Amino acid sequence: MSAAVTIDESPTLQRYYGILTGGAELYRDGRDLLTLLSEDFVFDGPVAGRMAGGTRFTHGVRGFIESVRGLAILQAVVTSGGAAVLYDAELPNGTIRFAEFFDFDGDKIRELRIQYNAADYRASGGR
Repeated sequence: MSAAVTIDESPTLQRYYGILTGGAELYRDGRDLLTLLSEDFVFDGPVAGRMAGGTRFTHGVRGFIESVRGLAILQAVVTSGGAAVLYDAELPNGTIRFAEFFDFDGDKIRELRIQYNAADYRASGGR
């Protein structure tokens, strides 16, 4: 069993959440995010469903980055093999709670499963 660490001790998660909150101007084409994802990356979420491929994910996450005004990490459990992160995202018309579950392959994200209320996300100004 891997020893637990914090997000601050995980360079991969530090970069990931830094990208999510860095704004659309810095995000550009998602190239920095793509470097965090493994070649066999898989994403699963309430709007996009399950999809393979980092490039598709980087295009989809752009709408979140354009909408988010701030993140407040509420709880995180991080090991070398994966992580579970609960946070509130401040959007233009409200705050939405997200739960993200990561599987790592070394310093890369191999799989990301995300849970949130899609209707509330859209109503709060999420894209």
